[in-house]
Amino acid sequence: MEFMIYSKALFSTWIYYSPERVLFDVGEGLSTNMGNKVFAIENVFITHGHADHIAGLWGLINSRNNAMGDKAKPLNVYYPEKSEVIREYLSFILKVNGDLKYELNFHPLKLGEKVKIRDDGSLKRYVLPFPVRHIPSEPSYGYHIVETRRKLKSEFKGLSQNEIIDLVRKHGREYITVEIEKKILTISGDGMAIDEDEARGTDLLLHECTFLDVRDRKGEIHAALNEVVELIKKANVKNVILYHISSRYDRNAHRIVEKVKEELKDVKIDYVHPGRIWIK
Repeated sequence: MEFMIYSKALFSTWIYYSPERVLFDVGEGLSTNMGNKVFAIENVFITHGHADHIAGLWGLINSRNNAMGDKAKPLNVYYPEKSEVIREYLSFILKVNGDLKYELNFHPLKLGEKVKIRDDGSLKRYVLPFPVRHIPSEPSYGYHIVETRRKLKSEFKGLSQNEIIDLVRKHGREYITVEIEKKILTISGDGMAIDEDEARGTDLLLHECTFLDVRDRKGEIHAALNEVVELIKKANVKNVILYHISSRYDRNAHRIVEKVKEELKDVKIDYVHPGRIWIK
């Protein structure tokens, strides 16, 4: 399992990415559905302060405190620094949880601030927030997971394996390689279609798609399917998961998404059905 996702627009959204033990958003029902898997979560990244994205945080914190599991592992919660709603909610949670048995840390996060989530020698990854257009009164973030890699410098590409080994022995690996950064996952958060530069180059795009028909939308605060399709084309994204779909499409979501797959034959497209847990 890489993902465990629940997302029903206006009701609840949470996205668990198991390779890095990272949770994006904490809608209600998280603890009930994850059970003791909540102890695997190390870092939580909140996109914005609407209830359907934060209501499950109190349950997550209490479940980790009272259920049988690892109390030695800290839980870190990151959120947009200017969100007063989230700050007030976190303050309330602390007031009613005075007997926590584990370390709980809250981190207001600035745009562009990197949060390291893995540093295993040559494999390094961090989370990077970026701005999303949702509603003016609530700061909203999307998030990238970025992997730092080392790539052989162009001037050494014609060398044999033995010649490369000799150079490494004499000068070290950094002498023959250059560091590059690769977006392996991009999560849009709530809002309109993200900027194509944010989507470009990512291995996997999870994009909100509240409206499968743009004619159902009133006010530009959530993305519609046709806009996400245009983003996919412009940014040349090859792997997409649509989520945060309105329950009004409960019966025909599959049919609509299948039509998009026919249009974008070279793109792998999955979707999170509103009201069903998606595991893959």
